[in-house]
Amino acid sequence: MNVLAIDQGTSATKALVVAGDGRVLAESSAPVHPRAGGGGAVTQDPAELFESILVAGRAALAGASEPVEAVGLGNQGETVLAWDPATGRPRGAALSWQDRRAETVARALADDAERLRALTGLPLDSYFAAPKLAWLIDHEGAAPAVTTIDAWVTHRLTGEFVTDTATASRTLLLDLERGDWSPEACGLFGLDPAAQPRIAANAEVIGETDAFGPTLPVSALVVDQQAALFAESCFEPGQAKCTYGTGAFLLANAGRAPARSGSGLAACVAWRLGQETAFCLDGQVYTAGAAVSWLRELGLLNTPAELDQAHGPPPLDGPLFVPALAGLGAPYWAPTARAGWVGLSLASRREDLVDAVVWGVAAQVAALGAALARDLGGPLERLRVDGGLTRSRRLMQAQADLLGVPVERYPSPDATALGVAALARLGIGAAPDPAAAVGEWRPSAVFEPRMSTDEAAERLVRFDAAVRSLIALEGER
Repeated sequence: MNVLAIDQGTSATKALVVAGDGRVLAESSAPVHPRAGGGGAVTQDPAELFESILVAGRAALAGASEPVEAVGLGNQGETVLAWDPATGRPRGAALSWQDRRAETVARALADDAERLRALTGLPLDSYFAAPKLAWLIDHEGAAPAVTTIDAWVTHRLTGEFVTDTATASRTLLLDLERGDWSPEACGLFGLDPAAQPRIAANAEVIGETDAFGPTLPVSALVVDQQAALFAESCFEPGQAKCTYGTGAFLLANAGRAPARSGSGLAACVAWRLGQETAFCLDGQVYTAGAAVSWLRELGLLNTPAELDQAHGPPPLDGPLFVPALAGLGAPYWAPTARAGWVGLSLASRREDLVDAVVWGVAAQVAALGAALARDLGGPLERLRVDGGLTRSRRLMQAQADLLGVPVERYPSPDATALGVAALARLGIGAAPDPAAAVGEWRPSAVFEPRMSTDEAAERLVRFDAAVRSLIALEGER
């Protein structure tokens, strides 16, 4: 059975037509253009975003030689907007997950942070949706609906007012134990739980759409990172993946009981299939691919291939880079921290600065891996990886070295869309279980650690000291 899988991302929408055996029959993409502004603003044009879904989806269907039977939708997670369900019209721009202006809301609720973490599993940070929702209402005025952007997209496609349980768990509004909106959490942000969208499972038919041509059931809704976790067969507790895209996102399956992190990670829903829920632990590096794009804008890098020009690990006393270009997420949660090169000397060259960015991204992911190990009661056995930056062999080798475990590269650049496709098959009953829905796959490459554990530990201690120095510097301003 063929499905149309839509991955609506930060900088592009990707659409695949995927056969029941996992073969990609056709694909298309359409760009979107987030706009950065002053004061931490990052916005997206809802009209452009929705048009990109239509363009990519219709082109993928046109390119396939076979019909499809269902549609699945993947979304950005924490991006929000105000809109009118009566007309479907947005009220202004969408606030990207990267937008930091809601930090004022988070600071005002600092005394409630521990209670919110106990209820929702999430740290109180403007990265998540609820502070953005409250900020929108405070600054743009009330609207009939103020939601994560997936609810608006789904309404435009099907007429249904619905979100999915994984996306809802990224808002700071979901009671993680009950799997429903928390009246207490909603009240803290000035939101009405009765005004929130219905929460659906991640694989169920929620409505029909004719937006792509033929009338098709929409049978999967899911956050992009959880979709990739599903595609990479992380079905057992402790299995983990990291996606290296605009940011880098490390998720680990935490089992069937609602998880809580004692190490600064986010705890949320991985997916709900029928009445059975899997949970995950999650950490974020906000700027990974975005840091590489920034290097190109500065003229320090001509092509991404130059990331791999260096050979061997950098000197232990060489330059370090902390990739906090949009603040720091887990496990530090320092939204106002800023990036920096540390340890420069007159001997430092352009290539040293570029290589420091590669190792800085790997070091921050390794810090997330260490936090996961503390929460899970043991180290990761391996890390599955996907996303555009995994083409950098140097980054992947640095990741294996600093984590001290094999790094397995997923064979497709489209893990999110393939996870969406697998969930869509489950949603219409075309697969008996997750393993059958995903199918078998083999890594396209495996990077084994080459560095001693002592050297890796020394490098990570030095990186952590650089991070904390930059956090302290920002605190003095």
